[in-house]
Amino acid sequence: MSRRIGVVGIVIEDRVKAPEINHVLSQYSDIIIGRMGIPHKERSLSVISLIVEGSNDQIGAMAGKLGNIKGVQVRAALSTKY
Repeated sequence: MSRRIGVVGIVIEDRVKAPEINHVLSQYSDIIIGRMGIPHKERSLSVISLIVEGSNDQIGAMAGKLGNIKGVQVRAALSTKY
């Protein structure tokens, strides 16, 4: 399986979901190279950016689980070759 490097952007509109999000991220910690989280208190939301390295299936599965959480938006941009 080829591995790809990319970035995953997560916008959290309901900060109550943070424990659920962190649980999913801990399940996929082996493909997460770096993580930066920014809370935006005035708008009551948070943004997390992840640098990831893994197979298409691994990254897609993680993004899918995160995207299925209500109040969470996820987008991924991956390298085309690696």
